[in-house]
Amino acid sequence: MKKLLFSVVCLAVALGAAAQGEATKDGQNLDAKPKKVKVTPYGFVRNYFTYDSRETYTVVGDEYNMIPFDEKWNGTPEACRQAGVERMDMNAVPHTTFQALTTRFGLKLEGPDVLGASTSGKVEADFGGFGTTNTVLRLRLAFVKLTWSNNQGLRQELLAGQYWHPLSGDIMPEVLGMASGAPFRPHSRTPQLSYTLTTGNWGMTAAALYQLQYMYNGPQYNNGVWSSTASTDYAKQGLVPEVFLGVQYQGDHLYAQLGSTCQSLKPRTVGYKTVTIDGVQSTMAVPVKERLTSFTPTLYVQYTDGLFAAKCRALLAQNTSHVNQLNGYGVTDVLADGSWQYAPLKAAIGYLNLAYGHTYRVNLFLGYMKNLGADRDLYNFGTKTAVRHLIFMKGGENFTGLNSVWRVAPSLSYNVKHFNMGLEYEWTACTFGDQAANGSIALNDNLHMVDNHRVCALIKYNF
Repeated sequence: MKKLLFSVVCLAVALGAAAQGEATKDGQNLDAKPKKVKVTPYGFVRNYFTYDSRETYTVVGDEYNMIPFDEKWNGTPEACRQAGVERMDMNAVPHTTFQALTTRFGLKLEGPDVLGASTSGKVEADFGGFGTTNTVLRLRLAFVKLTWSNNQGLRQELLAGQYWHPLSGDIMPEVLGMASGAPFRPHSRTPQLSYTLTTGNWGMTAAALYQLQYMYNGPQYNNGVWSSTASTDYAKQGLVPEVFLGVQYQGDHLYAQLGSTCQSLKPRTVGYKTVTIDGVQSTMAVPVKERLTSFTPTLYVQYTDGLFAAKCRALLAQNTSHVNQLNGYGVTDVLADGSWQYAPLKAAIGYLNLAYGHTYRVNLFLGYMKNLGADRDLYNFGTKTAVRHLIFMKGGENFTGLNSVWRVAPSLSYNVKHFNMGLEYEWTACTFGDQAANGSIALNDNLHMVDNHRVCALIKYNF
């Protein structure tokens, strides 16, 4: 890793020196001492202890907590009675963890001017990567930024590389848990090219976004059965990047942003249909032309005054599995040529975060999500008595019966220059039930609630 970071720094130095625009006169250099690249290391050692009252959907060694799993009974009451065994919910199992996987380090880079712009960049990593173990080195941020500004207050920024998705932003709720408010707050760092223009209190942002670690869910074919899996293929096959457009206002105490994403992907390029060859029926792969386009408008508002801060975000989410939210899309029709038609699932999602203090800081996070279903009914791949819809969403079939989610998370932290510690209680409750025809959840007697009580203790040393 040291060799990798050293190589990145050397490359930045070489490019900066080659591209630096220096004033010349009669072939002589007027700046005898060109600017050097400034490299500032930073990071922290972070340890989490967590307790959960039941099995939950988590990643990164159980540190990144989403929502509890639905009930999973070992049998019906009558079957358990006849078998003489105690009926149990197999997901109602408490567990604890203590890990330092999200210990982080990085380099801030500041270089010479290029094309009349100041240059900066960042390389950042931790140990929460995906692989056979959770101790894989993971690239978090890696970008270069050009900044132009003038005396009239006009400022332009061009960023290229891996950075926070605009729906996420680098302004986060002040929760102690590693998930930073997900699944209520969109969460993704993604390769992108973004442009921001600000003048006075107003600004606008445009970004073209690609995928790497955080991906859409989509159809996967295996032995005649379609299931949901996460992959970058659906976005790659779509050829066009996800696009974000937004406007923002920055005042002394108030920051607000209104924007929307537009994503267009190809769930499949190969379909399967039943054909007859020499009187024998068989399944054959066929080329298909499919596309799903969806939009996710969002509003973010932040107010700060002294020791007080309030942050909130609201989204009408469509197919946002790629930003760690629990919705996606479903199949609405099967055509004669073997291709499918789709509709995005919609969800109303939002959070409110209130915090006060400095050395001792109290925080309250409130989150809510409601599954609104699709605009039209989904296709039935089953029978009248055993209806089966194909839905591709975060968590696969574990959460196709998800109706709503709530979270209440108060916390108290102690913060000095190089040290933080805190304790957070997180109550997350979900309602699950039977799917309605459009992918929403029927409000019948099978609608039920499960909840998880999580306690998170944090110890962190910053450098």
